[in-house]
Amino acid sequence: MELFHNLATGFGVAFTFTNLLYCLIGCILGTLIGVLPGIGPVATIAMLLPATYALPPVSALIMLAGIYYGAQYGGSTTAILVNLPGESSSVVTCIDGYQMARQGRAGPALAAAGLGSFFAGCVGTLILAAFAPPLTELAFKFGPAEYFSLMVLGLIGAVVLASGSLLKAVAMIVLGLLLGIVGTDVNSGVARYSFDIPELTDGIGFVVIAMGVFGYGEIIGNLSQPDDEREVFTHKVKGLWPTKDDFKRMLPAVLRGTTLGSALGILPGGGALLASFASYALEKKIKMRPGEVPFGKGNIRGVASPESANNAGAQTSFIPLLTLGIPPNAVMALMVGAMTIHNIQPGPQVMTSNPELFWGLIASMWIGNAMLIILNLPLIGMWIKLLTVPYKFLFPAIVLFCAIGVYSTNNNTFDVWMVAAFGFIGYLFIKLRTEPAPLLLGFILGPMMEENLRRALLLSRGAWSVFVTRPLSAGLLIAAVLLLGIVLLPAIKAKREEAFVED
Repeated sequence: MELFHNLATGFGVAFTFTNLLYCLIGCILGTLIGVLPGIGPVATIAMLLPATYALPPVSALIMLAGIYYGAQYGGSTTAILVNLPGESSSVVTCIDGYQMARQGRAGPALAAAGLGSFFAGCVGTLILAAFAPPLTELAFKFGPAEYFSLMVLGLIGAVVLASGSLLKAVAMIVLGLLLGIVGTDVNSGVARYSFDIPELTDGIGFVVIAMGVFGYGEIIGNLSQPDDEREVFTHKVKGLWPTKDDFKRMLPAVLRGTTLGSALGILPGGGALLASFASYALEKKIKMRPGEVPFGKGNIRGVASPESANNAGAQTSFIPLLTLGIPPNAVMALMVGAMTIHNIQPGPQVMTSNPELFWGLIASMWIGNAMLIILNLPLIGMWIKLLTVPYKFLFPAIVLFCAIGVYSTNNNTFDVWMVAAFGFIGYLFIKLRTEPAPLLLGFILGPMMEENLRRALLLSRGAWSVFVTRPLSAGLLIAAVLLLGIVLLPAIKAKREEAFVED
């Protein structure tokens, strides 16, 4: 009964005209920046933080939260239509979503992403409301050793996820890890792998690599084709709504993705990102029905499950922020900044000292998810209009948007040149038939793994045994070894290679 009382308080706060308006503004802004390649929620929230000074604390956080989960919706739109992941969690959506768009099924792909996101967002918010206090106990048990082991498991999962040979997948992860440690060492202050280039001392940005490898690489690949063979976006769209068969395949995938995303999103350290990769890997392991499209060729489960997972994870990632004061990702770190601006100390005391803010924010997430589904599904036709633009007009626009988005992140022209360089690297990956998704995961998790490895060894006075003597850490490492062992079994390996055979 206490839960219903708290939710009633929250909806009372969220249903005021001011908070509804700021929730709508956040959702619209989030969708727009998600659709525009290269402009993510991190950059937008960072730019809008000063604008929240004059707003009441609850309204400010409601708007910033709307931008965050609105961008999860919008990011899938760009990933499906133009193969550009605006956010790391949208990388997996590109694999099958873009193939569906090429086949004229952009409508069902966008509808699957939207409906899956709505359901997962609602479930994630319910979990946040009902289980925040007990779930914090699980997060309390995760120390640096457990985080490191979890990330090792995530990288092993990325090897399983990648198409093509296991050797190429491992090479991509290693390359991602190497790119991730470029920059200044936090402990010693020494520049690593910067080659005396001042701009590299701050490291390489995620947007630079994502836009270069996926965006520019795809463009160069298309431009290298003769006009009659070039991939263009003028495919006819057969229908804007998923078929009955699509719904039958989507529903279990959405439920699996929601469950996985809700669980992984709770853990600080980018669990929502791991969820989208893990859910896709899980779907590929599930037996395919007769007549079902192979994964990588436009399977609707490859869109519905990862999108559900990352949206559920986006909602449950508020649990460590609101209950522990630990930001699990860059966006949540900015939310901590917004709370600090308004003299609110994030942590367990928020729930008791400021219940209007805590429950008002939770209630606004339900309202925001409803606004997003109402805003996005009727506009599917508008997004599909992008497909009718001739490629000779579309590719310069994509190049320009990517360049503007990358430049606006750091106001640095060097980043624009870096995107161009990674574009040629992405083109090489296409020619070598190498899946670049593991590279991004290695790049994102690399610095986090290093930080947690150092912390674990520091706390254990240099004893490496800490990773196997702590039960949770040992369990995660055993799971990683088992997963790798299973994939390397001859029978499984043969099935895996058969699954990835290209027509």
